Amino acid sequence: MPRLIDIADDDVHSLDECVERLTRRGFDPGDEASLLEAARDLRRLGNDRRFLGDILIDELKRRDQADAEKTAYGPQTVMLSRPAGEFFLRANIWPAPGEHVLRASGEAPFYFDVPHDHNFSFLTLGYFGPGYWSDYYEYDFEAVAGYRGEPVDLRFVERSRLSEGKLMLYRAHRDVHVQHPADALSVSLNVMHMAPHQGWFDQYRFDVKDKRIAGILNSGSSEAMLRVAVGLGLTEAFDLAEDFGRSHPSDRMRLAGWEALAMAAPDAGARDWLWSRAESSGNRMVACEARRQRALITA
Repeated sequence: MPRLIDIADDDVHSLDECVERLTRRGFDPGDEASLLEAARDLRRLGNDRRFLGDILIDELKRRDQADAEKTAYGPQTVMLSRPAGEFFLRANIWPAPGEHVLRASGEAPFYFDVPHDHNFSFLTLGYFGPGYWSDYYEYDFEAVAGYRGEPVDLRFVERSRLSEGKLMLYRAHRDVHVQHPADALSVSLNVMHMAPHQGWFDQYRFDVKDKRIAGILNSGSSEAMLRVAVGLGLTEAFDLAEDFGRSHPSDRMRLAGWEALAMAAPDAGARDWLWSRAESSGNRMVACEARRQRALITA
């Protein structure tokens, strides 16, 4: 489960002070000193019981004047700082089952009941309310290839909730959780870690009952651009998709290359021929996905 961080500190820091300190020092969850300093900053921000309410009231008062490029408010997430170097701050709002927003939108926008990991680490603090519930699991990211249906050694740890004042580190590629609605409206505060390489690492959705990878949650713009370029029939795009399929450093981009080519294939026979080439391209994840696609063609 996420690492519990026990830091007792009664000092209060404003949002500006918290952002300034994190900007000056940075946030590296892999460095113990940096992690604990950031956790202390988050604890002190959480000790300010007014700052978030003041932000929301101010935003509501000037909602008709809001600059869309300068604000980032949604039904769940309130961005508390702009991305800066290695971090950004946010607040997440967690509704209870009887609330209108959950009844109207369903659970999907809040990722409730979606078993998943993260391709980034982040600190989280229960700021208000009883907190959302989670079933926590752990797994070994290095032991999986990432194809759909792949068996995973998911180890159940416990069910608990992010109660007010609880401070935890969600560890990238290790902690898996299935979130459930809070018993009453709740809010969490996060220090999110950012790194340039994160987008190339997959974030998985899991089938916890059968202990398998159910799919990849994150996708990048490069994949969409490649598919569109191939769909437009550009010769260079076909060559690039072939090259990516065989040699791109990212398994996900390799698969995207073969998927783009298969989507442009004129018939089932051509798709089967393409996926047979992908199956023997030397990448385990691509080979398993290609085998699955060939089985669908012949089914």
